[in-house]
Amino acid sequence: MDLGISGKVALVTGASKGIGFGIARALAAEGARVAVSSRSRERIDQAAAQIGAVGLVHDASDLDQVGALVERVRGTLGPVDILVTNTGGPPANPDALGFSRAEWEAAYRELVLGTIALVDAALPGMRERGWGRVVNVSSSAAREPIPSLMLSNVHRAGLLAAFKTITRQVAGDGVTLNTILPGRVATDRLLDMYDSQEAAERQAAEEIPAGRLGSVEELGAVAAFLCSVPAAYVTGTALLVDGGLTHGY
Repeated sequence: MDLGISGKVALVTGASKGIGFGIARALAAEGARVAVSSRSRERIDQAAAQIGAVGLVHDASDLDQVGALVERVRGTLGPVDILVTNTGGPPANPDALGFSRAEWEAAYRELVLGTIALVDAALPGMRERGWGRVVNVSSSAAREPIPSLMLSNVHRAGLLAAFKTITRQVAGDGVTLNTILPGRVATDRLLDMYDSQEAAERQAAEEIPAGRLGSVEELGAVAAFLCSVPAAYVTGTALLVDGGLTHGY
């Protein structure tokens, strides 16, 4: 299938590794002109070099610099046609009420305000040009809460509602907004939660209907489709990519 995004300008945040990098690589493979960002200059330069992208330093919690990030992409590659918002996850705690106010505020700033600021900066140009794709990388926790991830459960679910609301205002302008809900994907963050990769894979085989962890390549393929021309009628959707783990529908 021709995704029709060759030459389109894409910005993928949180893309020095893991799911963000996998999505950026998939978009670059389709011919998109990709800019990637993360907090670390060293890591983002290494990631960008691997896929022929432009590496930019950006802290997702620094709301005042969001406009400057979008402008840097415009000045280097052109106006942003495709925006993929990806961030790290907030800390885990088995005690749902065990988080400090500072942790709550930091999670809200990074997961909600940072993403909305990026959308707010990129969306006007997309609407004016009559074409745009926004994909947020969330978590299956937004659909089915995970006991130890209270901050993620709350804020990611709220962002789903925000995307659904924005979608209704911009769908007629050729702009789509969708969300990917990854389950257990073999990233450094997930593997750090286990004693070893073998332990993670063993638990996955026992608990996930697909019998294994997901891969960043699989997430990248889903995101690339949602960013494509053929996906023009898919908007306001939250898509589970979890090997059947989530019980709800």
